[in-house]
Amino acid sequence: MSNSNQPYAKIREKLLAGELSVSSIVAGHLNQIHTHNKALNAFLEVYDEEAIEKAALIDAKIKAGTAGKLAGLVVGIKDLLCYEGHHSYAGSKILDSFKSTFSATAVQRLIDEDAIIIGRQNCDEFGMGSTNENSAFGPVVNFVNQAHVAGGSSGGSAVAVQAGMCQVSLGTDTGGSIRMPAAFCGVIGLKPTYGLVSRWGLIAYASSFDTIGPIANYVSDARLVLDTIKGQDGQDSTLSSTIPAAKSDKKRIAYIKEVVEHPSLQPEIKEAFVLQVDKLKKLGYVVEGVDFSYIDQLLPTYYVLTTAESSSNLSRFDGVKFGHRTSSPLDLMQLYKRTRQEGFGAEVQRRIMLGTFVLSADYYDAYYTKAQKVRRLIQDRTLAILAEYDFIISPTTSSTAYRLGEKTLDPIQMYLGDLFTVQANVAGIPGLSIPMGTDSAGLPMGFQLMTSPFQEAKMLDVGEILSHDVE
Repeated sequence: MSNSNQPYAKIREKLLAGELSVSSIVAGHLNQIHTHNKALNAFLEVYDEEAIEKAALIDAKIKAGTAGKLAGLVVGIKDLLCYEGHHSYAGSKILDSFKSTFSATAVQRLIDEDAIIIGRQNCDEFGMGSTNENSAFGPVVNFVNQAHVAGGSSGGSAVAVQAGMCQVSLGTDTGGSIRMPAAFCGVIGLKPTYGLVSRWGLIAYASSFDTIGPIANYVSDARLVLDTIKGQDGQDSTLSSTIPAAKSDKKRIAYIKEVVEHPSLQPEIKEAFVLQVDKLKKLGYVVEGVDFSYIDQLLPTYYVLTTAESSSNLSRFDGVKFGHRTSSPLDLMQLYKRTRQEGFGAEVQRRIMLGTFVLSADYYDAYYTKAQKVRRLIQDRTLAILAEYDFIISPTTSSTAYRLGEKTLDPIQMYLGDLFTVQANVAGIPGLSIPMGTDSAGLPMGFQLMTSPFQEAKMLDVGEILSHDVE
C-alpha cells in the first residue's frame, strides 16, 4: 500500500514518528500528477514549487512540535474555489486570467491547519454538468477506463483522488456534483448540510443549493476535512448559528420505492444495492420502502430554481470588472453580448436563458413561484421520512460512468443523471456516496446515504462501516 493510499491518521502517525516526511508525500503525489494528468486532464494547474516549499516548512514544524492537525495532507481544489494569488477560472473562458484576491473560507481553514494545496482541478463550467465534458478546458476522463467520463461537475476532483494525485479534494455539490463523480470513480463524496460550511469564496452557480465538501479515499479523511472547514466565519449569512444535537438512533432506514424501482436503474447497481441493504440489516437496522410522490417533480423543481439563480449570479460576468473582455466593441451593449457569447460555453448559455425565461414577468408565477412551493413540499416530505427513519438510502447514480460523448447531444438525458442526488440539495440535507463495488465492465458503483440536517457524524459512522466492507 502506497503512502497516498492510507487514511490520513496512519500517515500522521508515521510523520510524527519520523518514519515519513511531508516532502516525500508531496513528491509521490507530484509524480502521479506528472505521470497521469496529461491523459486524465484532472488538474488545470499544478503548484509544484509551492507545494515542495510548503512541505519543507511543514516538516520543520513537525520536528518543532508546532504543526497543524492536517500537516502533510495533500489537497486539490476545484476550479470554483478561490485561492489567494492563484487563478480561479470556474472551468470557463470568461474568467481567463482572473486571479483571486482572497481565499475561500474552506480553503483557508485547510491551509491554517498545514494542509498543502497542490493544484487547481478541472470541472464543468460554473459547475453546470454531470460528466465534466462542459469544461472550457476539455473533458476529464475516468482513471479506471479512459473511454468513460469522470462524472461532474467535480470530475477533476474525483479523478485526482482516484488516481492518487492528492489525498483529498475539495469539491462543490449543487445537485450531486460531489457524489456523482465520487460514485463514477469509486471514491468517497460528502455533501454537507446547507448552512454548515461557509460558501465565502465559492464562485456561485445557484446560491441556495451550492455546498462545499470533501472527496476522499476514506470516510475518516472526509470527516476530518469536514470538521476543519465547517462552522461560522461571519462572511456567509446563510450559515446556521445553532447546530442541533445528535439524534437518537432509531435503527430504521428508508429507501424510496420509486427510486429503487426506477426503469433507468442499471440491474447490476440494483443487485449491489440489495447486498448493501442486507449488510445494514445484519447491523441491526430495519430497512423499509417508503413512498415519495414527488419523484417526478424533483428534477423540474431543481432545474427551474437553479437556472433562475444562475441567471442572476452570472450576470456579474459582463467584461467590465474582471475576466474576459471582447475586443473592439462598438458600444456597451455589444461589449456585454460579445463578451458573454465568447466567454460562456453552450451549456452555461442554455441555463442562463432558461433561468432568464422562468424569471421573466410573464412566467415568474407559473414557473419560479410554483417551483419554490414544490421545493417546500419536497423538503417537508423528506424531513417527515427522516423523522421516522435514521437514513434514506439509494444508489448514488442509476448507471455506472457513461462513455465519453454518450450524453452530450441530449441535455435531457444528461439532466436525468442527477435524479438520485438532487433530493439532498432541494431539501438542504447531507448526503454521502461510498463505493459499492464494480459492475461487470469494472466500472465503479456508488451507494448513497442521506440523513437529517446536521447529522453528518451519524451518517459518516455508518458510511465508514459499509465502506470497510467494500474494501
